[in-house]
Amino acid sequence: MKLVHLATAFFLAVAGFGTAQAQSNDDFLTIQLKDGPVVIQLMPDVAPKHVAQIKELAKKGEYDNVAFHRVIEGFMAQTGDVQFGDMENGFDGSRAGTGGSSMPDLPAEFSSVPFERGTIGMARSQDPNSANSQFFIMFAEGGFLNGQYTVVGKVVAGMDAVDKIKRGEGGNGEVSNPDRMVKVTVGRN
Repeated sequence: MKLVHLATAFFLAVAGFGTAQAQSNDDFLTIQLKDGPVVIQLMPDVAPKHVAQIKELAKKGEYDNVAFHRVIEGFMAQTGDVQFGDMENGFDGSRAGTGGSSMPDLPAEFSSVPFERGTIGMARSQDPNSANSQFFIMFAEGGFLNGQYTVVGKVVAGMDAVDKIKRGEGGNGEVSNPDRMVKVTVGRN
């Protein structure tokens, strides 16, 4: 009987170690905002291609100084246009939100993960297979987006800093003199 208990304990310990490994530091993204860091737990098991592309862009520094060009109170804050949104290199407020990156657009990876406060979703055009570098952070629940946009992660720390992002005016949420992602790194920094 003791052997069975020892075998069970060993199995549970190994299974727990596997779970800890699956949640490696590489599965997090840290966004430094003016009001503090935001830590996002990425979901490579839900959207592997999108998560890989976001991590690649972050590692290259492409997201640094990119504007939150569209921010709608009670809905979401959108950023990630590395082509026209870099506020220190080529920022074009009239085109921010229309660009992507030098990497290819991605096929949709829709899932059953719901859009709730803190969920990170990929922005796209009318074409479901057009997500590239832009993403948004939900301020509130948005069930109408479920199954229509790719979920890539969830804020696990720093939602108070997200709540302080400058809001836009009008129905489209365009922001004049927008806040930016100061620095974006892979890992829990």
